[in-house]
Amino acid sequence: MRNHKFVVNEFYHLYSRGVEKRPIFLDSADHDRFIKLLFHCNGTESVNIRAIRKGLTFVDFLDERGENLVDIGAYCLMPNHFHLLLKQRQDLGVSKFMQKVLTAYTMYFNTRYERSGRLFSSSFKSKHANEDRYLKYLFAYIHLNPLKILNSDWRKLRLYDQERLVNSLSGYDYSSFPDYVEVKRSENLILNREGFPEYFPTSLEFVPFICEWIEADIPEV
Repeated sequence: MRNHKFVVNEFYHLYSRGVEKRPIFLDSADHDRFIKLLFHCNGTESVNIRAIRKGLTFVDFLDERGENLVDIGAYCLMPNHFHLLLKQRQDLGVSKFMQKVLTAYTMYFNTRYERSGRLFSSSFKSKHANEDRYLKYLFAYIHLNPLKILNSDWRKLRLYDQERLVNSLSGYDYSSFPDYVEVKRSENLILNREGFPEYFPTSLEFVPFICEWIEADIPEV
């Protein structure tokens, strides 16, 4: 049971791992499917699987999703889990969005790999970002996750500087970091930055903002 309810205009950190911590993204096609679901499932209308299978662009289906269920501020896909930063836009928006994403992705994954049963260890877990400091940190925490793939001890060994951080994370296609440093790609339509506080109005302010929080004493998920 969660110790909070999802409330309209409130912010939440959502995450889930594969059952028994098994990988849930095995190749680029898996990553691509989940990222497309973040876009196609964020609406009051039914998921347009046809759009995903045919590889049509996000722009082609902007008007077919209905009203957005949530605002997405950040996301990151890791080999056996994912992180999302969401703002609920309407009643039950978070729950409906997550149910659509996890159900659609599990069906895709089980079909592709000829398996059955649960893919995720739980439906999803959440933390209410009800403090400004924690909400700020989530933008950094979620976007810094891929550095663990390069070196699990990167934080302890201080293996970072601004240039190296940008080069590493800009090339990681499975998070929203490239969108915040203005990499041109269709995935930027997933985000709705206007739904979140303007902590970093420009890309030039984003990286220093992220680096300021690297030393923050907040436990990892």
